[in-house]
Amino acid sequence: MSTITSRLAAAPISWGVCEVPGWGHQLGADKVLSEMTALGISATEFGPAGFLPEEAAERADVLKRHNLQAIGGFFPVLLHDSANDPMAAVAAELEAYEAAGASVMVLAAETGVAGYDQRHELDGDGWDLFGRNLDAIVKAAADKGIQAVVHPHVGTMIESTSDVNRVLNDTAANLCLDTGHLLIGGTDPIQLVREYASRIGHTHLKDVRKAVAARVQNGEISYTDGVKTGMYVPLGQGDVGIGTIVKDLIKAGYPGWFTMEQDTILGTEPTGEGPVGDVRQSVAFLRALEQELAP
Repeated sequence: MSTITSRLAAAPISWGVCEVPGWGHQLGADKVLSEMTALGISATEFGPAGFLPEEAAERADVLKRHNLQAIGGFFPVLLHDSANDPMAAVAAELEAYEAAGASVMVLAAETGVAGYDQRHELDGDGWDLFGRNLDAIVKAAADKGIQAVVHPHVGTMIESTSDVNRVLNDTAANLCLDTGHLLIGGTDPIQLVREYASRIGHTHLKDVRKAVAARVQNGEISYTDGVKTGMYVPLGQGDVGIGTIVKDLIKAGYPGWFTMEQDTILGTEPTGEGPVGDVRQSVAFLRALEQELAP
């Protein structure tokens, strides 16, 4: 997997497919996966529960029909609640990953509240339990040849720079470098790559308008309203510095996927081209970057 193009992946969220109740109109899997394939994308994340079949073999078959390799994907899990054992749900998901040949489980640390517009702080005992559960999941996944990574994400228990540093310093987990959520949470993704490239296990490449992200950061608008306001844009059209990040990852020997994500909310079924138009622009940006880097 030496080039950007050979590692180009997508995620259903770029088509507005999301696990949050009431997020917006949800497109069907056949439409989304067909449009991925038409763009020359070779791999996809699974998307939220219900997007693909729950049964492992059926899920694998759907992706095979669309000539898409399974990466794994975004998996929300509650890690800090002593009344909740996350391992049963994780074990079932790992079975589906094995059946589909997926290699990365992207863990989002749920707050216990639906959506991403509110969160709370953990005390010392909560962090200790969080770390123990996280390390147990990382080991259980590794035993099956799957890498479990932590996804810093607005409105989850891993949002701020201090949260990210706790994961890096206190657990064995690697990170999913989500360039958009890191920036919105206060972490410079360029600096993170340069300091911790060896702890980057997966990427979600998002580009963000900083002016809108700042309104989310200061509480002026919710995360959901930020998405509706156009906080996310095609790669290369925002303020994150995607080109620099990809170049630094390649220079550091990052071996994983470059997964394009542009969080989108659809009001209704698109009457025109729909979200695929923005994804096409992101693909073009990464392919142009690859040509720039060619020897």
